[in-house]
Amino acid sequence: MIMRKLVLALAGGAVLMAAPTKVGFVYLTPVGDTGWTYEHDQGRKEMEAAFKGQVVTQVVDNVPENADAERVIRQLAKDGCKVIFTTSFGYMNQTLKVAASFPDVDFLHCTGYKTARNAGIYNARFYEARYLCGVVAGKMTRTHMAGFVGAFPIPEAMQAINAFTLRMRNVDPKAEVRVIWVNSWFDPGKEREAAMALMVQGADMITHHTDSPAVVQAVEEKHKERNVWSLSEYSDMSKYGPNSQLTGDVHVWGKYYTRAVKEAMAGRWPAPPNVWGGMKDGMIKLAPLNKAVPAEVKALVGRLEKDIISGKLHPFAGPVLAQDGTLKVAAGKFMTDEDMGSMNYFVKGVNSNLPKE
Repeated sequence: MIMRKLVLALAGGAVLMAAPTKVGFVYLTPVGDTGWTYEHDQGRKEMEAAFKGQVVTQVVDNVPENADAERVIRQLAKDGCKVIFTTSFGYMNQTLKVAASFPDVDFLHCTGYKTARNAGIYNARFYEARYLCGVVAGKMTRTHMAGFVGAFPIPEAMQAINAFTLRMRNVDPKAEVRVIWVNSWFDPGKEREAAMALMVQGADMITHHTDSPAVVQAVEEKHKERNVWSLSEYSDMSKYGPNSQLTGDVHVWGKYYTRAVKEAMAGRWPAPPNVWGGMKDGMIKLAPLNKAVPAEVKALVGRLEKDIISGKLHPFAGPVLAQDGTLKVAAGKFMTDEDMGSMNYFVKGVNSNLPKE
């Protein structure tokens, strides 16, 4: 789609450097210093640096998932961006609408499922790291209860909750997970309130699927009083929970963004890309394990991580039972990407109800 030459020949043998390719990014929340948007921005910076002046980026943050998103995406295309990354699930339809109006621009939408001729999708298999977080939670819980602060019950959140629950119960069959939805990706006040409520209910392992460090901060505040621990999401948030964060899942976007822009600049889009990368692709990793995690638990996590990377272990290997006892994956099988992409149920062990539509 994008064919760029580094130099343009002029009469008399002079050369003129071509203008750098403009790449746009749309973020849901302020960049901050941890979380979903922060990690995307780290990836953007790594990508821009890798091109050494051949690429410049344009960023718009704090863009709500409504008509404003379409306006922002459209303006980036009008401004001359040749590749545009839209980094939140709720930007999907707006991305496709703008893509139809700008056939010579490449659009890539994060976490969605709809594509077009010039609009692809990308995501990370963060459920792999959430599965490993479940190992730590199951081995270290005293109350046999974990709390999960969720944003919205979309498939990516269900994958995170269910993978975490499956492995926590694998190492602690008495374990249960309780979920509180805050109906926002970024609302530190609500996130903190939900974390506090889960601790009052008896959860001593608290994690989240929201963008701010509010959950980790709340747990750090109550760590000594209640002997509670946190497991962060999207970023290593240990700066906010130096004593209480056990580990967390970390998204790594730099290599992906570099590869995607390189391919777009070279015109190698025979079809819209659909990328879902995991630990083996370097798109997901675990935050460092707290020194409080026993050596044998660290060793177990290390072995399981290697098995996930090699393909020997799948977090949604059967048998997988839904909350109501329905068999979702039979023994000896594992869940397909298609089934994970439409996940709309809790697994057995989650002691909460999904919101009614």
